[in-house]
Amino acid sequence: VQLQASGGGWVQTGGSLRLSCAASGRTFSAYDMGWFRQAPGKERRFVAGISASGGRTLYADPVKGRSTISRDNVKNTVYLQMNSLKPEDTAGYYCVARWAPGRGAFAQFVEYDYWGQGTLVTVSS
Repeated sequence: VQLQASGGGWVQTGGSLRLSCAASGRTFSAYDMGWFRQAPGKERRFVAGISASGGRTLYADPVKGRSTISRDNVKNTVYLQMNSLKPEDTAGYYCVARWAPGRGAFAQFVEYDYWGQGTLVTVSS
């Protein structure tokens, strides 16, 4: 599957952005999806994930309560709505996909099979 992220940009502290990730292929609904981010000079970290059915969502503590991950299995797209943005949210955001069937329960620390290119989010103070 190929992943195309978009929606990044520049925003002031307290603002909002919605990231989108469009996936190619006809089996999108069989993939767990997620977002990671990588700030300059730092490791790539998990941000949020959503199970293939959309019935389970997971969030990293730094974004919990401020972000919502969702998916549209008709449009083959996963979204990350981010509110109350802070300068520390500045990072490249990467969309990821994991083939779900036979892989066990969806959890935060699972291995993803596909990574898209990043979309840059810059939050100014």
